Amino acid sequence: MTSPSHAPDRGGKSVETQSPELRKDPVTNRWVIFSPARAKRPTDFKSKTPQNPNPKPSSCPFCIGREHECAPEIFRVPDDPNWKLRVIENLYPALSRNLETQSKQRGSGTDRSIVGFGFHDVVIESPLHSIQLSDIDPVGIGDVLIAYKKRIEQIAQHGSINYIQVFKNQGASAGASMSHSHSQIMALPVVPPTVSSRLDGTKYYFEETGKCCLCEAKSNNFVIDESSYFVSVAPFAATYPFEVWIIPKDHSSHFHHLDDVKAVDLGGILKLMLQKIAKQLDDPPYNYMIHTSPLKVTESQLPYTHWFLQIVPQLSGVGGFEIGSGCYINPVFPEDVAKVMREVSLT
Repeated sequence: MTSPSHAPDRGGKSVETQSPELRKDPVTNRWVIFSPARAKRPTDFKSKTPQNPNPKPSSCPFCIGREHECAPEIFRVPDDPNWKLRVIENLYPALSRNLETQSKQRGSGTDRSIVGFGFHDVVIESPLHSIQLSDIDPVGIGDVLIAYKKRIEQIAQHGSINYIQVFKNQGASAGASMSHSHSQIMALPVVPPTVSSRLDGTKYYFEETGKCCLCEAKSNNFVIDESSYFVSVAPFAATYPFEVWIIPKDHSSHFHHLDDVKAVDLGGILKLMLQKIAKQLDDPPYNYMIHTSPLKVTESQLPYTHWFLQIVPQLSGVGGFEIGSGCYINPVFPEDVAKVMREVSLT
């Protein structure tokens, strides 16, 4: 299998002359089929459903001055009426924070069903409806990231919680039910199977090579940009077209170990990637997810667990083959994506 550090350079080849290739991603533990014959040139990718302007509805509960219409607030920054961001409970939570006592009574968690205890919160990223996350400066985005960290640290005090997922759905076709810019935090009493699979994949790579596969993901062919503490890459076996990962340069297992300086640095490169994606792909709906380690990861697992932020533009749907097999077809090679994204000019 071709390794990330020795992948072929496809510069100069047309889509018609590229052959299909299967790659296994050691991070997601998933096979991906790269089939360039199914695509136009990488530079021709555009969103089929670009973001519409963000019109303010007659009554948006996330806007400043309508705080009383929301679910209960957890905290705001700063803690005064002129807030910049708020963390609130989700009005329609997938899990219930009121079931903690029952979840402890149910015991082992080895049953096929357990009490639906957990947390489901919303981070309102701006008081103004017209502002998207990519409009905010790096310090402001850093504040959003630090709010994630603070809330994770609060939730981690609950011994029944095993995994916390931070994610953002931007645009209706990406799953956003509210047009006001926001992200979400879900805390689960179990470790989801995708997370377990990621641990298995990274463990296998570490046992084979003695190295963390995410520390190794920074091959020149795949790098888009870098900051003082982070690097953005088109991953070697990207599941989705124009998928981007932002990875800490230093080995780090838990997102919530992020400090204020690194949060601003991450805010800058996240803003840059969102702007480049918007310009290159006609402002597509997108999702981003912070993939961190389970809260109770063991000391022996730390050398091969490395958190990262994944951005997925919504450019194509998932079909029966992907659902049935768990193997995805990507029509564009990531090294081509990296080249195109490096060349996007924002001036």
